[in-house]
Amino acid sequence: MEQTERRKYLIEYLLSERKQTADIPSDMNGQKRLFRALVNVRMPKPASKEYLQIQDEYLQEELRLKGITDIAGLTPVAPDLYLWQGDITTLKCDGIVNASNSQMLGCFCPNHGCIDNAIHTFAGVQLRQECAEIMRLQGTEEATGQAKITKAYNLPCKYVLHTVGPIVYGELTNRHENGLADCYRSCLDLADKKGLQSIAFCCISTGEFHFLNERAAQIAIQTVTEYKRRTKSKIRVIFNVFKEYDYAIYERLLGADK
Repeated sequence: MEQTERRKYLIEYLLSERKQTADIPSDMNGQKRLFRALVNVRMPKPASKEYLQIQDEYLQEELRLKGITDIAGLTPVAPDLYLWQGDITTLKCDGIVNASNSQMLGCFCPNHGCIDNAIHTFAGVQLRQECAEIMRLQGTEEATGQAKITKAYNLPCKYVLHTVGPIVYGELTNRHENGLADCYRSCLDLADKKGLQSIAFCCISTGEFHFLNERAAQIAIQTVTEYKRRTKSKIRVIFNVFKEYDYAIYERLLGADK
């Protein structure tokens, strides 16, 4: 089955779940946007075995076409520390960190540009279902600064670590800064407990949660460095950025630490 056939099947299945019909766009980009939007708004629930098989084939082929970056091919900027600019959903390492919200079910906004949306889209619908089960058992929303771990499904990493960063409205406070540091510590501690040898952090809270990029990077580097020094952890840490602006900040800060 070709990618176009797979994509049309997935769209039709998702529409039928919603008891809806729609004209499927004839162009590839339009189809991709519709597929992603339908995945984004889908509530956590089981899907048929056929859907999951075709979805997994589709997502894995999309990943192959985008290309995978393996941590083994990266050069550290300091012992056990890496700086990499790119799409975290194409990064092959033991674990990647998702900047989640307190529901921890992924982003429900169709085609939104946040990392939470991307990770749930390209992992597959299984990820939202696993997160929903974790939250059902927990019985409460996820607190800021905590971390949970799930399978990665169709992503090239082995696991996804989900953490809720602080939301900044108005002035940045000590509570915000401590909450962000807790995110990094919680993820590192959980990764070490699970035996992960590498972890990639996105720029937690700097997007929709409005944390200042420069200060967030300072806290990220300081917290990771202090954790590794205190625990003697050998885990390799990738600071993943998507924007040139953030890359320049991390490059300068990491360079100053040398």
